[in-house]
Amino acid sequence: MIRSDSARLDSGYLPRENPCAQCGKPIARPDWVESSPGRTSFLWFCRACNYRFEAVAIHEDADPDALAA
Repeated sequence: MIRSDSARLDSGYLPRENPCAQCGKPIARPDWVESSPGRTSFLWFCRACNYRFEAVAIHEDADPDALAA
């Protein structure tokens, strides 16, 4: 797992201002980023309503024959 500060340096892209899945307020940046081949997971925490959720990005260039865990 990679903390978001390290991910910013490694990935070159870190989503910002993602709306909270519960209340819709924008969240400045994810609290945690975890990358594996073909996917990146972002853990978001909304300080406005204390809701925590995960968003997963699937990369198109991933091996189509690979099994998801």
